[in-house]
Amino acid sequence: MTDKDNKKKQKEKKAPFNYAKFWRRAALLVYDVLSVILASFLSLLIRFEFKMSLVPEYFSGPVMDSLPVTIAVSIFLFWIFRLYDSLWAFAGETELQNLVIACVLSGIANVGILHLFRVEEQAVPQSYYFLYTFLLITLLFCSRFSYRFLRSQKHKKANKKNSVSVMVIGAGDAGNIIIKEILNSHYSTMNLKCIIDDDRNKWGRYIQGIKVVGGRDMILQAADTYDIDEIIVAIPSISRQKLADILDICKETKCKLQVLPAIYQLVNGEVSVSKLRDVGVEDLLGRDPVTVDLDSILGYVQGKTVLVTGGGGSIGSELCRQIAGHRPGHLIIFDIYENNAYDIQQELKTTHPELRLTVLIGSIRNAERVNWVFDHYRPDIVYHAAAHKHVPLMEDSPCEAIKNNVFGTWNTAMAAANYGCGRFVMISTDKAVNPTNIMGASKRICEMIIQTLNRYYDTNFVAVRFGNVLGSNGSVIPLFKKQIEAGGPVTVTDPNIIRYFMTIPEAVSLVLQAGAYAKGGEIFVLDMGKPVKILDLAENLIKLSGYKVGEDIQIKFTGLRPGEKLYEEMLMNEEGLKETANKQIHIGKPIQIDERSFFRQLKELKEAAYSEAPNIREYVKAIVPTYQKPSEANAKAIAERKMAQEQE
Repeated sequence: MTDKDNKKKQKEKKAPFNYAKFWRRAALLVYDVLSVILASFLSLLIRFEFKMSLVPEYFSGPVMDSLPVTIAVSIFLFWIFRLYDSLWAFAGETELQNLVIACVLSGIANVGILHLFRVEEQAVPQSYYFLYTFLLITLLFCSRFSYRFLRSQKHKKANKKNSVSVMVIGAGDAGNIIIKEILNSHYSTMNLKCIIDDDRNKWGRYIQGIKVVGGRDMILQAADTYDIDEIIVAIPSISRQKLADILDICKETKCKLQVLPAIYQLVNGEVSVSKLRDVGVEDLLGRDPVTVDLDSILGYVQGKTVLVTGGGGSIGSELCRQIAGHRPGHLIIFDIYENNAYDIQQELKTTHPELRLTVLIGSIRNAERVNWVFDHYRPDIVYHAAAHKHVPLMEDSPCEAIKNNVFGTWNTAMAAANYGCGRFVMISTDKAVNPTNIMGASKRICEMIIQTLNRYYDTNFVAVRFGNVLGSNGSVIPLFKKQIEAGGPVTVTDPNIIRYFMTIPEAVSLVLQAGAYAKGGEIFVLDMGKPVKILDLAENLIKLSGYKVGEDIQIKFTGLRPGEKLYEEMLMNEEGLKETANKQIHIGKPIQIDERSFFRQLKELKEAAYSEAPNIREYVKAIVPTYQKPSEANAKAIAERKMAQEQE
């Protein structure tokens, strides 16, 4: 193919002529020519008090004669500074800067041009040049930025058809940034109505034209007056307790609630609408976030081979996430359920591509499989999170709870001891304290196993005991959400039932730090804060979803489930509790047991479990004397509560 053919093809490939662009530039060019003429004559008129008769001929003559040259020079300058190429619909600081510089240079050029065309000795007044430059900037600014303004108004008018009335709580720096971003957005459907702030000095004043109508006591009234659809809490520095107090008022409005993350969560310190998140039940707990010493965690995890059993579960997967962020040498996930294992594998591959990761499928009941894993990978640290945890299900299948929890733990702990693992951390539960169900009793036996093995092997065996975690598999929160989405009713077992709650990341971060403190034989007890009534939790979740309790969504009491307590024991009441460097992690005093008798009872328990013995609970009771019927525990707890209330 010849060069001539290539050129011909290139011409054929050229884009069609853009007529819209041509006419837009032509219109701007004509406008700019008229602007230069208008700026020139208006400058003279303003200088001589808008009376043309007062303008001397020796002033107006040079101005008129020099106009063609002034126009040509100005248009050239405008072209140089790209005033005909910019997308003025999105014009910003750079475009404004170029416009001002071009007009100033046009004014300077005008000085020289008029000097050349001057006939008389008298010079053109100096004020003329300043007026000319100012008027030219104003006229060009109107032509360029009015398009952006009109376009913005057009979008806002269109968006107002689907607008959302918004109240902002917080008239500080963060609130100001959020308000400014909403007002400046072309596409936001938010229509800011009012601001709430507890600072009396701000009441009645305006931020970006939006009035601060009062303090938190005005939230309900303002929501009704301004017909608010959405409330944004923009106070990232607020404590969890104060936030809970404000949200407690807001949830009565039926408005959608959004909140800026706490200042510690805004790692880079940036505040924007994109950082807003929906309010969750955890925000209403009124407890400050758990803090951990990340350096101590990093020190014992970094570079080590870490095995997480049950790594695909809610607790296990969060353990994997946080361990992956502390630069382990090798992370091994072991789980029987391949779907969960696959999900966390894909997530970690994306978030930590540098991580050496192995995902293995298998059961902790299978001693041969467990031993192969330890022999092949030789983990330095084990987090044992694999367990059956659903209380009612385990009540119906008690032998399965014993096989999996007790003897699965035995298999894993023995493998850790035999293959030189340095540290073994078992995830336990508050239900192991004076258990009323087979799940809690099985976990208490697991605690006894690791404390006993710790006396005979070099491995440091420890357990970490904590209560319910928000959002975990089997937690009431996902169940309540599904019930609300279905239109109710929301089922609560008993109006008086209470539990201790912590978020999954908080619980796991404390587990990791407890592992750093481990010297062997300890049962670490996490401080879960104040107990929460499940009924309050259900009511709050209904209100946060924008419904009224009893009207839109009903609450139905179903009665306590098999093995369920009304009140979990306070973890802090355990005898001999000692503090650690972290005040939210405590150490429970080990209870002395007859080890010879304990191992004999374990053998009998195993035989009973694998033979599906109907009286399996009797074997459990022999090992865990505090194991009792739920009815007995609940009657005792109610009596103790009544006595405490009478004393108060």
